[in-house]
Amino acid sequence: MSFDSSSPETQSGSVLIAHPAMRDAHFSKTVVLISAHDAEDGSMGIIINRPIGKTLGDIDSEFAACTLASVPIYEGGPVQTDQMLLAAWYWIPEQFSFRFYFGITTQKAQELMASIKGVEVRAFLGYAGWTKGQLEAEREEKAWIVTSVNGHMMEGLEGAAMWREIIATVSPELTLLADAPEDPEVN
Repeated sequence: MSFDSSSPETQSGSVLIAHPAMRDAHFSKTVVLISAHDAEDGSMGIIINRPIGKTLGDIDSEFAACTLASVPIYEGGPVQTDQMLLAAWYWIPEQFSFRFYFGITTQKAQELMASIKGVEVRAFLGYAGWTKGQLEAEREEKAWIVTSVNGHMMEGLEGAAMWREIIATVSPELTLLADAPEDPEVN
């Protein structure tokens, strides 16, 4: 599945940023790229800011000698963590749009790496999923901040630093909460 997410109205291709008050261990301080959203079928996406510190070449000798050897692996979400998904994306600055490929084959990943300068290919263990109406309910509870992708938000930073940087850019008033200690007594 691939799509072009230049429209902020669609949730597919949007980014969910966990609200600083989110305490669910699966999603605290996460940035989730939504790959599919349907009012009837629910939503799915991948957590893009939790690297596990390994590459495909590290975990499987089949990848060690190919172009995918250096593809980093991320914790994609709490659903089906024994399943590995490949995703790729790149920013098209002149169109101010983002191209996203989700659940691609190793062959497609290699083709993209060979043909598109600046394409980011990542592997994900598991994914994040929401049933019908679940994500909408969580958004109404203000558990997530929703934004469209911009060309620089997924470059350079990882983990909580990426989450904090995006919070500061998208919702500066939440920066104070984002910087608060996990345990307020440690303040």
